[in-house]
Amino acid sequence: MAYPDLHLLVACRSFLKEDIFRTLFDVQDDPRDKEAQSRFAAVLLQQAEEKGLQGNVFSAYLVYLLGEGDTIAAQTIESKGTYGAGLKQVLTQDMKLLLPYVKSKASDFIEGTFLDDYTPARSLIDECSASLTRNLMACEDAVSAAAVLLEQYSRYGRGTLARHLAFRIAHDGKFIGIDDFPTLFWEDLIGYETQKEKLRINTRNFVQGKQANNVLLTGARGTGKSTAVKALANIYHTEGLRLIQITRDQLVQLSAVMQKLSNIKSKKFILFFDDLSFDEGESGYKYLKSAIDGSVMAQPENVLIYATSNRRHLLKETWQDRKEELEEVYRHDSANESISLSDRFGLILHYESPTQEEYLKIIDHELKKSGITLAKSELRIQGIRWEMEHSGRNGRIAAQFVKWYLGNV
Repeated sequence: MAYPDLHLLVACRSFLKEDIFRTLFDVQDDPRDKEAQSRFAAVLLQQAEEKGLQGNVFSAYLVYLLGEGDTIAAQTIESKGTYGAGLKQVLTQDMKLLLPYVKSKASDFIEGTFLDDYTPARSLIDECSASLTRNLMACEDAVSAAAVLLEQYSRYGRGTLARHLAFRIAHDGKFIGIDDFPTLFWEDLIGYETQKEKLRINTRNFVQGKQANNVLLTGARGTGKSTAVKALANIYHTEGLRLIQITRDQLVQLSAVMQKLSNIKSKKFILFFDDLSFDEGESGYKYLKSAIDGSVMAQPENVLIYATSNRRHLLKETWQDRKEELEEVYRHDSANESISLSDRFGLILHYESPTQEEYLKIIDHELKKSGITLAKSELRIQGIRWEMEHSGRNGRIAAQFVKWYLGNV
């Protein structure tokens, strides 16, 4: 088979710097060169193990490169949020060159078939990459292949932005994808229907480009505040939502992070502060106040801030702040400062401790997910006994009971 000349790539021209193409060209220059074949195979083998590629490694690696999106097409969609007819035309021309290779196997270029159906030590292919592979392999021409790629970049993004639902922030400000981010389902969140409905509507409006508020979830510990926020990342991932986990000691980076996110027009981001509060004398909260409302730079339209806290006002208040001996003006200043941060959250959702019936309902739901149904009397006896032996009644304690029960059943 006569393969197209990949030296003619335009939008995907950066691919040519990859070792896989340099070694492939050597094989194509002299198909009888055994050493060139070995170099080509060695590069594929290394990539298979490093990236967890399985099956047809040659095709899988080409799809991996397309998914990583080191192309002008993916970069444009990420920074502009859209693309024009000209870019679609150029990408279509590139896919005329690349698609025959995507549908080939290593054994089409070298002797031996060990890379045609390979099993790595650990497969790392995620659903996003698997979906791209299925869609590209189903394409019969370059036009449909280019359309698949443009849809992929528009919906999921490129590289780590496509593969991950949530990220943390490194010390140098880079976004690190969270590989073990939990898969959470909205229907597993028992109770708090009013709070959940408001939270989901606000998030849906945000994802759809409508007006939405920053959210503060406050109340009793272990009531599922953080779980609800994390579940949103699972629900709206395919619609472009990503969760950025940020800690209190990273507040100084907040403005820089928001500026970086504002340049990624194709995605919506929730900056998530979990268990946020500030003790007396701390000043870090001022970075958050400024970023939400008060800075010269407005909060980006594609960024919202969601925070959970056991404190309604986030800042620690003491009886000293309320002493009548303090002059009236200073007492009001102290009170105003203590609520000024929480006032910047347009939507405040309060979570009370669950009732005993709600607590038992959570246990019942989680046990049924594992195929176990307890009689109501036994559920009540076991659940209440566990509650009395622990520090109260909430969703977290209910989940701990379920783990104990499943481990000892």
